[in-house]
Amino acid sequence: MENNVSKMIKGKLHFVTGGSGFLGGKVIERILGMGGNVITLSRNEGKLIELNQKYPQIEIATGDICDPIDVHQSIKNVDGGVFHLAAFKHVGLAEKYARECTRSNVTGSLNVLEASVMQGCDFNLGISTDKAVQVSGIYGATKCLMEGLYHQFQENYPDTKFRQVRYGNVLYSTGSVLCKWKDLLQRGEEVIVTDPDATRYFWTLDSAVDLIFECLAVSNTPDPYVPEMKSMRVGDLLTAMANKYLPKDKELKVKEIGIQPGENFHEKVHADGKNSSEAEKFTIEEIMELI
Repeated sequence: MENNVSKMIKGKLHFVTGGSGFLGGKVIERILGMGGNVITLSRNEGKLIELNQKYPQIEIATGDICDPIDVHQSIKNVDGGVFHLAAFKHVGLAEKYARECTRSNVTGSLNVLEASVMQGCDFNLGISTDKAVQVSGIYGATKCLMEGLYHQFQENYPDTKFRQVRYGNVLYSTGSVLCKWKDLLQRGEEVIVTDPDATRYFWTLDSAVDLIFECLAVSNTPDPYVPEMKSMRVGDLLTAMANKYLPKDKELKVKEIGIQPGENFHEKVHADGKNSSEAEKFTIEEIMELI
């Protein structure tokens, strides 16, 4: 399996959108480690410079996937594949900024897909989410539409492999509740929780990257490639984080605000599968090891 992926990656230039993000750096590291080359497009110039300092062999391009000219300019020399990681992914903000979320996740994805076809790329792999299964908000809706685009492009343009992975929350991803809680707990300040009995699928960063390359190796369809995942009770996650990060002389202060617009009480990774309350759960001890 690994040899097949290495043949797809080695010696070719690959296009990574959102390369300066939480997931992007690890994907770029893996591509370089397999002998591939990278050009990455991102809006954040400062993070791009930092990324280039860490990986001086990559090409960087500033721009926005919502601008088709930026995308076409970046992809023009690519002879490998596309790793489409860029997204507007904050569930709460998406409810307020529906236009921006739609432009990034739908229009931006369409630009990247069309450029992949025009450039004759070997593959285009996109990242989806469990929020696309039980759509209850803007973010989930945009990712559901993105999944549909990948299906259509595979049907219309079979010379390129269009693949997707779908998983839950990645631990400590940008804007994650874990980042906020850790900081507040270390200072002994009040932590805001939606509902302790809500459940979420969680995935480590390394596992998320592994899944991307596993999908390239074994998936034969544009259907989202979905891993087996364990879930966490939100309350158990908070307990584990408090055990690990709350100073011994501080009391845990929690404010419950209920499930927010755009959120589900429990999540699903398959439409006809178990929800996150029915899936195998991480113990508090296991969570403490992960965080």
